[in-house]
Amino acid sequence: MNIELSNESGVEINEADIVSLAEFAMRRMGLHEDCDLAISIVDEPRMSVLHEEWMGLEGPTDVLSFPMDEVEPHSPEPGIVGDIVLCPQFAEAQAKKGLAAELHLLTIHGILHCLGYDHAEPEEELIMFGLQDSILAQWQVR
Repeated sequence: MNIELSNESGVEINEADIVSLAEFAMRRMGLHEDCDLAISIVDEPRMSVLHEEWMGLEGPTDVLSFPMDEVEPHSPEPGIVGDIVLCPQFAEAQAKKGLAAELHLLTIHGILHCLGYDHAEPEEELIMFGLQDSILAQWQVR
């Protein structure tokens, strides 16, 4: 797995943990070893610009996902999974178990969105959030 992480947020985070979790999640989803993922960690002003530009919504958000090659779970082919953008300042305000735990959850959430998962409908939410929780729990006890 090739994971590129860029932290432009001004917030100190454990980048190695984010990369480790992303690799674990991608493996858990059965992705080819040569898949690529980019993770950007940005501040609220930058996230606000991206949120408005790509989603048409004002203000910052916690995570944005940009799928690239339509890579699907258990795909035998390598590809670019996509880009995930995290905003720790926004995430911290909603974090119930601390910022690190929230960023871990959002990292998996972003990867699942890049792989085509959604939570717009109740059935989709059950599947996506179940996977999210399962992957996070498995990573924590590894």
